[in-house]
Amino acid sequence: QVQLVESGGGLVEPGGSLRLSCAASRSIIRVNTMGWYRQAPGNARELVATITDGGSTNYADSMKGRFTISRDNAKNTVYLQMNSLKPEDTAVYYCNTDRLVTAWGLILTDYWGKGTLVTVSS
Repeated sequence: QVQLVESGGGLVEPGGSLRLSCAASRSIIRVNTMGWYRQAPGNARELVATITDGGSTNYADSMKGRFTISRDNAKNTVYLQMNSLKPEDTAVYYCNTDRLVTAWGLILTDYWGKGTLVTVSS
């Protein structure tokens, strides 16, 4: 199966931290730029951060300084460290890659995981 699998979501109090992970399934041998996006109820999906396979990062302005994106290319895994969480960070967080290559040579673009829910509440 070709999958991006997110994990690490949950309930956290305001001011707390969470670390999200997104792992590409074994059938995926290469991913290019990976990113995190989020969607709160009633809102459109929005960019959180992206990271290229070379390690260049891009953040939405509201996430700068609180969130850190990183990746392990050997594991085809991307992480999102979220600190100083606020209730308005409550959303489903989705992993994305702009391009992946499978073990059998299939190339897929704009591929998404199913998301992990982050709830920030006291």
